[in-house]
Amino acid sequence: MAPSEPAVDQECVEGYLYHTHPLELLVLRRPPSRGRVWVPVSGKVDPSDATFLAALRREILEETGFDELPNVFPLDWSVPFEGPDGRRWRLHAYGVELRAALAPRLSDEHEAFAWVAPDEALRRLYYEDNREAVRRLLARVGPPSTV
Repeated sequence: MAPSEPAVDQECVEGYLYHTHPLELLVLRRPPSRGRVWVPVSGKVDPSDATFLAALRREILEETGFDELPNVFPLDWSVPFEGPDGRRWRLHAYGVELRAALAPRLSDEHEAFAWVAPDEALRRLYYEDNREAVRRLLARVGPPSTV
């Protein structure tokens, strides 16, 4: 009998927003109070969210103002980690295609944004699991990375 996985206390979602022609990804920079690191759209799944996809759409709207998301798909990437409260959390990553490189309406969770080429996104993103999610996205929609 296989050992069961530990219970997850908090589910989270991440959205890797991109557009094509040329392929660029949106990265967001957190303010100094949150480490001033580059990250994708991300957030907790709330009890009111019916699905992970509903949570993702809510987080994208809250953090960027974008509500027209023509192509959203799972990256088949979920990552357990220890949350800031010491409990077990888990991320679920999604690719999110936009029609163009629009300027987001940033929430107070971020101080800056950039639309960057995939290799630059891989250089800027702070967390290794974010970089792995980008590599998974590129395997589906873009050129291979040189980073």
